Amino acid sequence: MEIELIHIGFGNILAMNRVIAMAAPNSAPTKRTIQEGRNKGLLIDMTNGRRTKVVIFIDSGHIILAALAPETIAGRRQARISSGPRLDVSDE
Repeated sequence: MEIELIHIGFGNILAMNRVIAMAAPNSAPTKRTIQEGRNKGLLIDMTNGRRTKVVIFIDSGHIILAALAPETIAGRRQARISSGPRLDVSDE
């Protein structure tokens, strides 16, 4: 299985083949899940101090916070699929 890496901002790279779901961070259940992940040491903050726009759940149980919109991440993945294998390292 090939690892599909996508740039999610500020020099952070995400393995898309490990992603289970992406969710908006503003609902109460998602906020609770983020807090539980923080307490268990499973939270990875990739926002570089910016506002969280997406919460990414991966298959290892880790929760990743990112400052890019889920549409942007999905668009980068789709562009990669369309153009062939290449790491998108464009800056915001």
